[in-house]
Amino acid sequence: MRCYLNTLGMLCAGADSTAAVKDYLSSAKPNLTVSADYSGGTPVPLGICRGVLPKIPLREKHWNSRNNQLALAALAQIQEDVESAIARYGAGRIGVIIGTSTAGIAETEVAIGQWVQQGATPPDYAYEFQEMGAPAQFVAQLLKLKGPCYGISTACSSGAKALAAARRLLQTGLCDAVVAGAVDSLCQLTVRGFSSLEAVSDDQCNPMSRNRRGINIGEAAALFLVTAEPGGVELCGVGEGSDAYHISAPEPSGAGAIRCMSEALADAGVEASAIGYVNMHGTATKLNDQMESRAIEQVFGLNTPCSSTKPFTGHTLAAAGAIEAGICWLMLQPGEAEFLPVHLWDGETDPELPAISLVGHDSKPDTELGYVLSNTFAFGGNNIALVFGRVN
Repeated sequence: MRCYLNTLGMLCAGADSTAAVKDYLSSAKPNLTVSADYSGGTPVPLGICRGVLPKIPLREKHWNSRNNQLALAALAQIQEDVESAIARYGAGRIGVIIGTSTAGIAETEVAIGQWVQQGATPPDYAYEFQEMGAPAQFVAQLLKLKGPCYGISTACSSGAKALAAARRLLQTGLCDAVVAGAVDSLCQLTVRGFSSLEAVSDDQCNPMSRNRRGINIGEAAALFLVTAEPGGVELCGVGEGSDAYHISAPEPSGAGAIRCMSEALADAGVEASAIGYVNMHGTATKLNDQMESRAIEQVFGLNTPCSSTKPFTGHTLAAAGAIEAGICWLMLQPGEAEFLPVHLWDGETDPELPAISLVGHDSKPDTELGYVLSNTFAFGGNNIALVFGRVN
């Protein structure tokens, strides 16, 4: 059974809709916010969603988190299409799979701070804020869906794995449609945690540069309506792995990434030469960029256009795979002017890295993009590659 990402709702730093995200990427002007709010007083660039978020319409207090507000803002962009699917298939045939790694941890941080100072948590606090299944349960409750509903939390690969899981629900006949994607909101746990790993840059991230110093963390949401009905963009191939090389560091030769990309191509039934663009995981950390560039050279050679879009969005952790799938979705829309997301960096090449083809400001596709691939890598080698195809 073939699988299609029919519609998409998304928001990230600098943009709060699919059209705005495309304009934002095309502008090649990143809009991260320097803030000390999550980093213990040390200002760092963050991918903060600055727009006004919708209010939670459900009455129970445990739904009222920023994470769910971000999910609701993405859902609102596709809700009409989802409701049409409910009318066609019935609420029991529609699933919800949403990746997250933070859920409502930001609200928990505030509540624990008050408990330390005053001996009690705020009256509007609920432990359920931080449950990893909360965004999926929230969306299912809001839409009154009765199909399979669960969260995925495999760190930074969560969003891409949610799409792969949605595809499996369709293929096994358990669902006729799935609302799938990911959401993550900023909190001190992630910003200060990655800082303790010496992985956070105090400047705009600089992927593939000899001067790269680490990531910028961000928040975002991207939700798709996934069905077997042709339309939107096809999810053609999936390659997943969990090599468990190290709890945080990637396998240095890129073997795990090579395996995922190769399996995704095989699953899609296409050769590497058919891929017109690779969206890199591209975190701007020393080890990730080293591993990923070697893997891309091994699978695609040096001529396939590649870029990291994280200088635009920040590394949105669990949402990264879904946001970057959304960027690929935008690239393959019929009737739209084609574009390649610019690889923003200082241009200072690292002689230890292969000279892969990084997208420049004036780069255009040589031919109509038929297929693109997106990489997402996570702690513990929890890696995934997705191949997307144009629907003609």
